[in-house]
Amino acid sequence: MARIFFIGHSTLKNDYKDVFVSNGQIFETFQSISAAIPKLDEKTDLLIIDIAQSTDPSFKEFLKQSIHIPKIIITHTQSFRGMVTLLKQPLTYLLYTPWVKELWYFAKRLLREKELINEYNQLKDSLQVVKYELDFYKDLNRTLTTSLELNNVLATIMKKAKEITNAEAWSVLLVDQNTGEMIFKKTEDKKKTKEIQRFRMRIGEGICGWVAQNGIPVVVPDVLKDTRYSEKIDKAIHFKTKSVICVPIKSRGQVIGVLEVMNKTTGQPFTGEDLSALTKLIDQAAIAIEIASLYQRMADLVITDDLTKLFNTRYLNRTIEMEIQRSVRYRSSVSIIFMDIDYFKNINDRYGHLVGSKVLVEMGQLLLKNLRTVDIVTRYGGDEFVIVLPQTPPGAATQIAERIRMSIEKNVFMKKEGYSLKMTASFGVTSYPESAKTKEELIKLADKAMYKIKYQRGNGVYAIV
Repeated sequence: MARIFFIGHSTLKNDYKDVFVSNGQIFETFQSISAAIPKLDEKTDLLIIDIAQSTDPSFKEFLKQSIHIPKIIITHTQSFRGMVTLLKQPLTYLLYTPWVKELWYFAKRLLREKELINEYNQLKDSLQVVKYELDFYKDLNRTLTTSLELNNVLATIMKKAKEITNAEAWSVLLVDQNTGEMIFKKTEDKKKTKEIQRFRMRIGEGICGWVAQNGIPVVVPDVLKDTRYSEKIDKAIHFKTKSVICVPIKSRGQVIGVLEVMNKTTGQPFTGEDLSALTKLIDQAAIAIEIASLYQRMADLVITDDLTKLFNTRYLNRTIEMEIQRSVRYRSSVSIIFMDIDYFKNINDRYGHLVGSKVLVEMGQLLLKNLRTVDIVTRYGGDEFVIVLPQTPPGAATQIAERIRMSIEKNVFMKKEGYSLKMTASFGVTSYPESAKTKEELIKLADKAMYKIKYQRGNGVYAIV
């Protein structure tokens, strides 16, 4: 139960009080800074202050006395003028006329941050732990202030994780909010990261899947003696896991991912002490991962297709422009493949749009499996896909299109769901600078080539070279 002071006037003051009290918090209101100062003590957990109170003669004294108490400053103007000193206070958020839920959300975050700081302060009895914590936060804060890119945040965290456990390798899996599957977001080896990102793991599958399902960290001294171990990934990337630690990454009680470290460099198995140190590290870093993940999802929404999670036309246009510039610079070719699924309307008419949507998702994954990591796959619209092939001449692009065509023709779609659907597709291929001189012409000619084969017989490749 937290003790919270609200200082000032607001038309929403009573609404604020209702939500805090209903969530089990003590909520006291004061008309002015002067009235609140005598009540300040070490049991005060959070201050919510109307910026109008900054004109109170006691305001500077109030800030001095409450420097270690988290604060939310409510402002009614979008200008930050005159607030620099105030914002330098630790654990201080500035909110512009917040609604009730918004205020409650940030209040919880501040209270949680205060808890983390209190936990940190309790570790000062150990000089070694203090140094470790300070170094880690310094690296993490530096990363967060210079980049919110999730991979950078994970790399900073995992560098410390590897250091404290003497691990040989590590990886981070995040839960896909749409499919519920786990995807490999990052591994230590960049080459392996690109290879392993093609794989998906079900919740409950393998040791990592078990940890994600149950939210419980585990240390496994010998994976071959653990019935939960799955060797699927190890075989795919030619790696031999001997000992492993898996720790759930949680956000507001929900598992959003799993961190795993594999094989001690000493050759010895991991221990309970390693698990304890790693669990503590992840608890401290979960907020940073959550912030970076949210930023990543927001950025992805701008450039990805909602259904297939492939890139969208916005990203396609930008990519082609960049690849054409690169093509000019290095005197190479860039090719694109325009693909359309044959008779896709029949799928929707016969089985319904839900099945049709799942076919599109499966088709997108099939395309990714048949292409290089440098190739860009986009959903152009409906049942049309456009593939950008950097530094690829016309002949090679035509061969790639033919390989994909054959792969689609041989594949059985929706097999696990009991439908066993057979599909074909038509392909148009063009290249810059061989057949097109602009981005618009490149797409237009590829589209034209695709329709040429589609209206003739379908299930074929036509190249304009």
